[in-house]
Amino acid sequence: MADSQTALILVDVQEAMFSYPGIKLHDEEGVMERIVSLLGRARRSGTTVIFIQHTEDQEYTKGLPTWQISSRVTPLPGEKIIEKPTWDAFHLTELHEELQRQGITHLIIAGMQSEFCLDSTCRRAFSLGYSTVLVQDAHSTFDNGRLSGEEIVRHHNGVLGGRFVTLKPASEVIF
Repeated sequence: MADSQTALILVDVQEAMFSYPGIKLHDEEGVMERIVSLLGRARRSGTTVIFIQHTEDQEYTKGLPTWQISSRVTPLPGEKIIEKPTWDAFHLTELHEELQRQGITHLIIAGMQSEFCLDSTCRRAFSLGYSTVLVQDAHSTFDNGRLSGEEIVRHHNGVLGGRFVTLKPASEVIF
């Protein structure tokens, strides 16, 4: 039975993340397998699932195939999709109001990209008073020319964990 105060928040798990020619997310397949597993476990337990969908120009233009949520985690009828225009899933969106309406106080966050949308969303969740778990092996990003995707993920786990979020591997997340 789900804890009605908990929600799984999947950030920017969109086709664009998997469509850059010759460029892959760090541990892309492993991260997606863990996200798919988290989603399945959340659904089986009846936990609220909210998809965050980045919407802006270029790859994230509403309606383009690259804007779509990944077919590996297609939302089910009744699952909330919240479009966001910035890195922070709370800024200029209805996310906080939706969580408040449902009485949700505990967030489990996974998705893309570690140094942008995950970082901003985790920090904002902390500022708004949410108890937050960042699934340490279910978020990813790309190499940036200075750091590898693996280094960026490790860095953000270190910066966010223990301060703004509790870190847990996907295998230890309980719904």
